[in-house]
Formats: sequence, structure tokens, C-alpha cells
Amino acid sequence: MRPTIDALLRRWHRMLGLSRQSPPSWYRDRLREELQERRTAKTPWQKLSETSDVFFSISRARYDGFPVRKLPPFVASRHVLLYAYMLVKYTLRWEFYRTAAILCNAPHYDLVREVVNPSKDHKLDEVASRYQIDPVEFKRVGRQLRRVWPLLP
Repeated sequence: MRPTIDALLRRWHRMLGLSRQSPPSWYRDRLREELQERRTAKTPWQKLSETSDVFFSISRARYDGFPVRKLPPFVASRHVLLYAYMLVKYTLRWEFYRTAAILCNAPHYDLVREVVNPSKDHKLDEVASRYQIDPVEFKRVGRQLRRVWPLLP
């Protein structure tokens, strides 16, 4: 089953098309942060969300060529919900930013490839800056989208 999961994740990461990060220690640092957040999660919902962030960090690092750790062996009873949650959570964020860019008439909306949590205005500002989109308009559109867009924590 692992080769099937690996193929699915490779295809998904290719579709997301996230920028490779530098320096390579960025991947280790993100994983360390996600593991810390996972340890402090209290509710089952928070644990699922934080565990999906850990799995995302590991799979992204591996896809980008910086394997920081191996994903655990796939066990359907333990991992189907986790992988489904992760795929939906990050794909919704990716689509959120692309939709916001389209609604802002960004000339290169198809280059917008982000998965940071858009629930905070400063994240909208950061993304607008990276893609040379008017930050005031992007934030306005992002705030409106957040009212209707299904974002997972």
C-alpha cells in the first residue's frame, strides 16, 4: 500500500506546485514546529489537525528532495482519515488563494501556489506581497472569501 500512497502524494505535491524552500534546514525547522504543536494539542480534532500538519511537513520535505523523516507505515484503520483530512485541508487552502487571486484580477493568478493558513490577515498580506497583488484588495477579497470558504483548522 505504501507505493500507492507515495504515488498519490507525489501527484498531489506536483499539483500544489509549492516553491522549494531554502535553506534545507527550513524543512527540519517546520517539522520541529509542527511536532511541538502536535504535542500540545488537547482535543481529538486538534490532534488530527496537528498530525496532518506533521505528515504534510514530512511528505513535502521528501517531495522537495529533503527527506527529514519517513512517514509511518500505512495502516488503513489509523491513517485513512488522517490522509483524507490532510489532502482536503491543504487543497482547500491552495484553492482559496487561487480563487482570491482570480477575484482580484491578478494577471498571473495561475502562479499563486500557497497553503499557509489564510485565517489571519497578515498571511493574506504576505501572499499578496509574494505575488505582487494589491494587498488592500487581496485582503478585502480574502476576508469575504473566509466567510464562505470551507477552511479546516
